[in-house]
Amino acid sequence: MARGCKRAVLVWPRRHGKDDVSLHFMCWSALQKAATYWYMLPEAAQARKAIWTAINPHTGRKRIDEAFPRGIVKRKNDQEMYIELINGSTIQIVGSDNYNSLVGSPPYGVVFSEWALANPSAWGYLRPILRENGGWAIFNGTPRGRNHHSTMYEAGLGDDEWFCELLTWKDADVFTAEEMKKERLEYEREHGKDQGNALFQQEYNCSFDAAVMGAYYSGEISKAVEDGRVTKIVHDKGLRVHTMWDLGRSDSTVVWVFQEVGNSWHVLRCIANNGVNIDWFAKELDGHDYTFGNHYIPHDGAHERIGMEKSVDKQLGDLLAGEVVVVPSPPGSRQVGITETRKQINKCYFDKDGCHDGLEALRMYRRVWDDKNKRFRDEPLHDWTSDYADSFRCGVMGYEPASDWGKLEYPKMDYV
Repeated sequence: MARGCKRAVLVWPRRHGKDDVSLHFMCWSALQKAATYWYMLPEAAQARKAIWTAINPHTGRKRIDEAFPRGIVKRKNDQEMYIELINGSTIQIVGSDNYNSLVGSPPYGVVFSEWALANPSAWGYLRPILRENGGWAIFNGTPRGRNHHSTMYEAGLGDDEWFCELLTWKDADVFTAEEMKKERLEYEREHGKDQGNALFQQEYNCSFDAAVMGAYYSGEISKAVEDGRVTKIVHDKGLRVHTMWDLGRSDSTVVWVFQEVGNSWHVLRCIANNGVNIDWFAKELDGHDYTFGNHYIPHDGAHERIGMEKSVDKQLGDLLAGEVVVVPSPPGSRQVGITETRKQINKCYFDKDGCHDGLEALRMYRRVWDDKNKRFRDEPLHDWTSDYADSFRCGVMGYEPASDWGKLEYPKMDYV
């Protein structure tokens, strides 16, 4: 990177210092060129814990202060996790879950830490900016199955302009073989032999093929790829197009677009954005010559919100042709919906380009790990993947309600 390489993918095991190396390179670059720099973790709260307030146990100093020592810092803002250097460069520690709401001058250098867990849309948003200004990007982390991290690493291996490196604990020279043997046994005690070994392979041998722990749909998405159902999908103008929604407030609004072809769904696109209103999505959808069928929105879409003259269901009814279907959310419906979504994914064909980020999200959508009780909870982890998964599940449950719902005697869908 110091010799001019603009892209790097670091697939390094735990405790190998990927964040320390990335932070120190960012400091070096910021002193060479006065510009804006962003250090991104999947979520802002993670960024504060892992980078801003984390203390190096070997030195007793904050890692951010080690990377940016006092002598080169002009001012520092703890609340915004912001540093200005004496040469005018600015460094901000941020979350990639809210990438397109960041304001100010465009960055010259970006680190995506824990890239396997980050929203891949962040790179699509920032890539043109860095290309235009000649900036650089580093993607670091340990694997989480075969997702955008593995794809980027493998693609970069064939590009002379990229630096890509995969290391294991044997390369890191941090732990002895005996310590690693004990670490593997600890994982197996906590998670069981198979899952414990998979987690060890992921964290210390950087295996992309280890199972994603607690993932709901990883197997179904992998099977879709193996079956050739992730391919190029052509919009059939003779069939109606349906949409399924998750409505964001502080997080993203996500819309999946599909057609029913026989017993299958042909999923054409997945659209996501935050900080924009319903009009933006309506324009995005209306520009594709679609003949609309139903628009499946969650139950809160029928509620009026502060600052809005109309509820979302009424806005959509005004903006798009087709029927707006408000899908109710009775108690326990999430687990029913996850089961039904698994079945539906097995009957789906996905456009590989239009659905790329959505498929990554479905693959990574997973349960919360309860570290105290050493088990997975029966609830999903809320991160960037949740909006995509909730949207797809809303469509599944609205399109063909599961038989379990009938037993509960909840009201049918409300057509607006």
